[in-house]
Amino acid sequence: MRPGKVLPFVNAKKIVRPAARQGVCKIITADMCNFVSQGSIVRSIWGSSDLILLIFAGSAAEFALNRAVDWLFFTGQIPRDPIGRLFSTVRYAQEIVFVDEATARRTLDQIHSTHKSVEEARGARMPDWAFRDVLYMLIDYSERAHSLLHRPLDEAERHELFDVFRRVGEGLRIPGLPASYDEWQGDRLRHLERDLEYSEYTRRLYEKYREHLGGWRYEILRLTQAQLAPERVRRLLGLRRPPLLFEAFRIYGLIARLELQEMVHWLLLPPDRVDEVRRFNRR
Repeated sequence: MRPGKVLPFVNAKKIVRPAARQGVCKIITADMCNFVSQGSIVRSIWGSSDLILLIFAGSAAEFALNRAVDWLFFTGQIPRDPIGRLFSTVRYAQEIVFVDEATARRTLDQIHSTHKSVEEARGARMPDWAFRDVLYMLIDYSERAHSLLHRPLDEAERHELFDVFRRVGEGLRIPGLPASYDEWQGDRLRHLERDLEYSEYTRRLYEKYREHLGGWRYEILRLTQAQLAPERVRRLLGLRRPPLLFEAFRIYGLIARLELQEMVHWLLLPPDRVDEVRRFNRR
C-alpha cells in the first residue's frame, strides 16, 4: 500500500465496493471491522427513529401488494401484530448496521435459517424474486425517506446505500442480485411492474393496520404512504397526495431538528409503542 493511501471504506463519501471492503476486513480481522462504516449515510438513516418509521410506512404498503404476501399469512406474525413485527425487523436491521462484520454475519445466518425453517414448515420454497423485492424495498424507501425528511442522497451516498444492502442480500444467500446501483434501478422497476397486485390478502392486511393503529392513525399512515410510495403502488392502493402534504413533512423535519419529535410520536403512535421508537435512535 502506498504511503498516505486511505482505505476506501473509511471515507463515508467514497463508494464502497463489497469485494474490496471484505478483503480489507480479512486483513485487520472481522472483529475490528464494522459491517457499516462509522459516519456512513446508512448509519444515519437506520439510526433515526423518524426515518425508520417512514421506511416501514412505505414498506407496509408494498408488502400488502406483493404476490408472495401469502407467506406473511402462513406465519401469522404480521397479521397478528403488524406493529410488533415491524419493530422486530428494525431490531434485526440495527443488529446488522451497527455491529462488527462477524456479528452482522451471524445475524444474517440466523435470519437465513429462520427463512429455511418456514419453508420446511410449509413444504414449499419462497421465490427468489420475493426476497429481492424485500431487499429492494429497504434500499428504495431508505432513499425516499431521507429525501422526504431531509434532502436527496448524493451519488456517492446512493451507491453506498446499495452496496451495504447488496452485502446484506449476499449474507442471506439471495441469488440474482444486481451488481451496481444503476442495474438495481432497472431491476427495481421491473419488480414493481411484475410482482405487485391488489388481492384479498391486501384487503385483509390493511384491515389489520386499521385495527392496530386506530382510525385517525391509520389515515395518517395512508397519507404518509401516498407521499413515499412509487406511482404504481399508489395507483394500486388508491393513494392520493393531498396538496401541501410534502410541505407538512418538511415542517416535521424542522420539528425533528428542534428535538420536538417525541411529542409528535405521542400523537402518531399507540402510547405503548413510543418508548420502543425512542430506542431506535442510534449513533
